[in-house]
Amino acid sequence: MDSFPPGVIVWELKPHNDSRGFLIELFRSDELPEGFQPEMSYISVTHPGVSRGPHEHVEQSDLFAFVDGEYELRLWDARKNSNGWKACFHVGEKNPMAVIVPPGVVHGYKNICKRDAYVLNYPNALYAGKGKSEKVDEIRHEEINSPFSMEGDF
Repeated sequence: MDSFPPGVIVWELKPHNDSRGFLIELFRSDELPEGFQPEMSYISVTHPGVSRGPHEHVEQSDLFAFVDGEYELRLWDARKNSNGWKACFHVGEKNPMAVIVPPGVVHGYKNICKRDAYVLNYPNALYAGKGKSEKVDEIRHEEINSPFSMEGDF
């Protein structure tokens, strides 16, 4: 893959198959960047043809693991000193990937297979803060007039 802007880290996930099925290490603390520590995890199901995002975070980083289905993942570097970098690639069952998306990088993914598919996320901040008592760290570009879109040419 092309080089990525600072903080965006992408790595292939390697299935270990045997007669029972497969196992994939999604991440290991000894292989994560210094200072990145997941605070929670969740799994999401996305219906065929449906997008999540695009959105960005001010402080939070996400660590997505795409191991199921097929997704089109779009990233845009919207940080102040960015050179306008953007990328679009397919991830999922046939191309398992883990991706760390730092603050200021707009991101979204669309399920492009014909069935529901799962995505795992391990963000480094709690959703809505401790006790779910804080404002959610999210700028939802899909809800505003934004140059970032999950539809059309990239």
